[in-house]
Amino acid sequence: MKNLKNTIAKKIILTSCLFLFGIAAFSQKEEKNGTIYIKHPYIDVVNKSAKAYLEKDDATNRKIFADTATFWVSGMTKRIKIEDAFKMWATDFDYYTDVKQTTVGYPDYLHYKDQDQKYVQSWWKWSGKSKKTGEVISISFVQFDLFNKDGKIADESIYGDFSKMSKE
Repeated sequence: MKNLKNTIAKKIILTSCLFLFGIAAFSQKEEKNGTIYIKHPYIDVVNKSAKAYLEKDDATNRKIFADTATFWVSGMTKRIKIEDAFKMWATDFDYYTDVKQTTVGYPDYLHYKDQDQKYVQSWWKWSGKSKKTGEVISISFVQFDLFNKDGKIADESIYGDFSKMSKE
């Protein structure tokens, strides 16, 4: 009888401990770091910038990007001024025809509480036909655009494998 009481007492203590651990694990407060939007005016700005690139419309992009904006793409050793990026983008059309940049999925606007950071994250596919070889290349990439307090793009970073994009 004594062993039965000890066994029952141990089971009660074990069950109580598991119950208390469960309560502790699930009662932690949630904390949001920010908000993600599927529709937002800044997404429209990024789409407008992509359209301006395809139309070789630097005047529109100069209105979209802050004067002090910087640009970086995979393979670059450092960020460059946006004015230099405009010149670099223009050379795409010197080496490729049928240049297209199409969205993959949908972009998100990310508004982080920390430092009130505002990003648009977008997924794209760039394609063009080499004027030299006739080869059509296609490059998938993700782009992050940081917006300043004035609603202009302050920084753009692009991640993708651009190694097959030749400018010779």
